[in-house]
Amino acid sequence: MDQDTVLRAKVKLLGTNRRVLRGPDALWVYRVLTQVSPEVYGSKLAYVLVEASRSHGLRELPGHRRELLEEAVAVAGALDAVNPFRAMVLARAVEALRQESSTP
Repeated sequence: MDQDTVLRAKVKLLGTNRRVLRGPDALWVYRVLTQVSPEVYGSKLAYVLVEASRSHGLRELPGHRRELLEEAVAVAGALDAVNPFRAMVLARAVEALRQESSTP
């Protein structure tokens, strides 16, 4: 992992005044940081993936929504069973994927 990219992601994260970074930078920041510390950032990545799948711009791209939700399920499922956020983000991601799969 490129340390400059990790540093930029951490600076971006520290520059926010929220518990979870949102907006256009959230995905790349959490994807980078999850590679470095999956147990710390994986639940936040899964959360922003589900949020991104609900973006108004993706309504015309159901395949992309599904990819984001499948990534969210994979990331949440890879968290250690003792991670206090695993069950919540995994259930949320699985439910969103189920809803996406049942949408015509």
